[in-house]
Amino acid sequence: MKDCEINKIKQVLKERNICVVVPTYNNEKTIIEVVDKIFDYCEDIIIVDDGSRDKTKQLLSKYKTEGINIVRHQTNKGKGKALKTGLTTARKLGFKYAITIDSDGQHYPEDIPYFVKENEKYPNAIIVGNRNFNQENMPKKNTFANKFSNFWFFIQTGCKLNDTQTGYRLYPLDYTKGLSCLSSRYEAELELLVFSLWRGTKIRSVDVNVFYPSKEERVSHFRPFYDFFRISVLNTCLCVMAIFYGFPSKLITNIKKTGK
Repeated sequence: MKDCEINKIKQVLKERNICVVVPTYNNEKTIIEVVDKIFDYCEDIIIVDDGSRDKTKQLLSKYKTEGINIVRHQTNKGKGKALKTGLTTARKLGFKYAITIDSDGQHYPEDIPYFVKENEKYPNAIIVGNRNFNQENMPKKNTFANKFSNFWFFIQTGCKLNDTQTGYRLYPLDYTKGLSCLSSRYEAELELLVFSLWRGTKIRSVDVNVFYPSKEERVSHFRPFYDFFRISVLNTCLCVMAIFYGFPSKLITNIKKTGK
């Protein structure tokens, strides 16, 4: 992308009051490259260091003079809590929207313009990145986990979404008020989508690129048995809540919109 096009994207992000939230935990190998690339497109960045025990804290100190907001958890609280901290901080700082991006290098900041363009068309919608699960080095467990999550998401909301587990999203902050993350880890992102749909928030999807390094180089904090168990428990709870709260809330919201 040419410099003039990048500058135009920067200007649109400023005008639309959009920031970028980056949760991170022990990502010393990738965090600087990720933030530097984001900074090419957006200068309003909030980094949430979720109690990193490697060199992440020291590396992030270089940004103190660049106006980048860094929030730290003294201990690791999980991605869900880090995400909540980031979105809450963005709202307090007066931003209207927040793009969330993982710090492990799997997401491409170069795709930020896709979210901006979709946001201009659908300003009240959550924009979700849609990864290509057929590309090289895509872990099979990720493909299975996403299909599993997509199935239960449809049962809970009646809405089809190709990628319910991506961390690359744009949130309209006014529509996330009160949506407290009951879960502290990865499953909180699914939970946030489900509750948002129940409250009548629209969800849009945009295709994004994704990079998965070789198995030897890959860094993951996902704990297969424990986290899969947590996700299963959450899905069970959400299915029950869908009957008594989710679908009735969605119905009431639709009736109110029709009556206006």
